[in-house]
Amino acid sequence: MAHVAQIKIPATYMRGGTSKGVFFNLNDLPEAAQLPGAVRDALLLRVIGSPDPYEKQIDGMGGATSSTSKTVILSKSIKADHDVDYLFGQVSIDKAFIDWSGNCGNLSAAVGSFAISAGLVDAGRIPRNGVAVVRIWQVNIGKTIIAHVQVTEGQVQETGDFELDGVTFPAAEVQLEFMDPAAEEEGAGGSMFPTGNLVDDLEVPGVGTFKATLINAGIPTIFVNAADIGYTGTELQGDINGDPKALAMFETIRAYGAVRMGLIQRIDEAATRQHTPKVAFVAAPASYTASSGKPVVAADLDLLVRALSMGKLHHAMMGTAAVAIGTAAAIPGTLVNLAAGGGARSAVRFGHPSGALRVGAEATQVNGEWTVVKAIMSRSARVLMEGWVRVPGDAF
Repeated sequence: MAHVAQIKIPATYMRGGTSKGVFFNLNDLPEAAQLPGAVRDALLLRVIGSPDPYEKQIDGMGGATSSTSKTVILSKSIKADHDVDYLFGQVSIDKAFIDWSGNCGNLSAAVGSFAISAGLVDAGRIPRNGVAVVRIWQVNIGKTIIAHVQVTEGQVQETGDFELDGVTFPAAEVQLEFMDPAAEEEGAGGSMFPTGNLVDDLEVPGVGTFKATLINAGIPTIFVNAADIGYTGTELQGDINGDPKALAMFETIRAYGAVRMGLIQRIDEAATRQHTPKVAFVAAPASYTASSGKPVVAADLDLLVRALSMGKLHHAMMGTAAVAIGTAAAIPGTLVNLAAGGGARSAVRFGHPSGALRVGAEATQVNGEWTVVKAIMSRSARVLMEGWVRVPGDAF
């Protein structure tokens, strides 16, 4: 019996923020997979180990969570004044599906490091010692991200003393600037608030009608008050992810919110758009014990936020959702802003299941419309493994 040999493809396994994924240089992919489409999707699904009805991704590089079922494709930028083009694919665990509709803010922290090490950034732009400024074009959403990457003796510095809740070990800090983060191509004409309102009454059959802030910034996000759906905002993953009724409720909220935002036309289309929008619930500060056992003190926080990704409560916070949080917090009257105490704010520190995170945003109002120049936060990144991934030659 003839057997198909495996092929090997150069790849790097990286952590970025509280996520990790498989990174590829576009030119290293098999020729048929260098273009978007079914061949590329089939290849990346096999790399990650999806679809897996056991939801473990044992036969692939995925880690069986939304934070670890990710792929990134990078190439020299075709955009003026940019160094690298960054394409992100969120891989479904149990379905043969890759969602290309949004960005991963956490893995954005690793893009600059990879780009420098892979020679995608002109050598003249990299200091011998200091901070390299990498100009990233985020292809999925058509936005610019600026990464500030520490460099020592001409090499990316990955080790350091920057601590990030949700990541066990310290590393070098990577500051990210998400420029003009409102998602112009999404929703009703690309407005930051697609309904035209800072707060809407969202009617969700079987759940109820409650206040919601629907915002396109970083990633389309539906914010609701924790108390309105029976929560306190101090929940950890086990409090929600083990409750099928709760997960079904959040998915229903997500679907109806997506229709209200103009992201989909029918409720059933939500199943084909798993990565966006996100659903998050907010509350005023309260003390709790993080998933690591570390106490989180209310006095150190501006608000609490819990968010769901790919149908499950996230163990920390998605980077793109953090951008949405910072943006909404900077705009007086949104549910996020009100949970933080209201008023003008340029930054907030919010509590999440793994601890706390600070995010800032510069918001201005022009002719009655809110705009955000940029959102800023710090993450870290590290190469975990590099070499080749192998897949059966008939996998794509």
